[in-house]
Amino acid sequence: MTADLAFIPSPPVSGVQLGPLFVHFYALMYLVGIALAVYITARRWTAAGGDRELVVDVALWAVPAGIIGGRIYFDLTTPFDITPHAWWGPLAVWQGGLGVWGGIAAGALVGAWRVRRAGASVGLFMNAVAPALLVAQAVGRIGNYFNQELFGSPSTLPWAVEISRAARLAAGLTAPDLRHATFQPSFLYELVFDLAWAAVLVWLGHHRRIRPQGLFALYVAGYSGYRIFEETIRIDSSAHFLGMRLNFFIAVLLAAAGLAWFTIAQRWDISISSMNHGEHGPRERRQGPHEEHGAAARS
Repeated sequence: MTADLAFIPSPPVSGVQLGPLFVHFYALMYLVGIALAVYITARRWTAAGGDRELVVDVALWAVPAGIIGGRIYFDLTTPFDITPHAWWGPLAVWQGGLGVWGGIAAGALVGAWRVRRAGASVGLFMNAVAPALLVAQAVGRIGNYFNQELFGSPSTLPWAVEISRAARLAAGLTAPDLRHATFQPSFLYELVFDLAWAAVLVWLGHHRRIRPQGLFALYVAGYSGYRIFEETIRIDSSAHFLGMRLNFFIAVLLAAAGLAWFTIAQRWDISISSMNHGEHGPRERRQGPHEEHGAAARS
């Protein structure tokens, strides 16, 4: 069944041949996203008085950890989607398949270790990196478009995306859904949300007194809240629990955890401030009474 209205066409190719190498656009978009995340974090961190070199050091450790964590999450939660069906299939990240929550968890833990080892404020660094992660995820969703994945239910909306039959078969659609050719572009919805939420976090960091860890907690809560919606429209292959996609329940738990984390982080910082007169900055310098506790530029 083909939609009568206009729709987003399928990409004709998933990569480009450069000599003996075939460069997948999926992988290329992730590299662009990582580069943007490092650049944005560096600007925000130095504006907060931090050392730019620390951002590079954290990236060199956290990015590989994030890719490994994301792939492990994907392999554990959707082993039936691992391709190709070979011994190295679980490692084939260029074929798609990175679980964002596994990537963020692993990258955040390793990154926090590097920041703490450098003697800087982990909480302030988390605030600096939060919007940058959303930008990186938004760029990564462009890679999902080229892979023809991360789409939603059948749709005839003007902005519905065309999915080739080969991609529909690979996604493990049911027979009724397989007959359709255009679907909700959930990857596009997430791209728009990620950029919008990143802008909100930046605004909050500049205009509200968001204490250390607060912006990162809001990142977790906001993104997970969006994923609750997305998991209700996606129909691609997924593990299910109680009739719902597994990631739906994970999103619910993380959205609640993010909100609780934000509340606790703000109250806990107030308690510390009353005893220690404020948290130390990235270089262990005490902030003045008029300086912002967030990771954005100080007043």
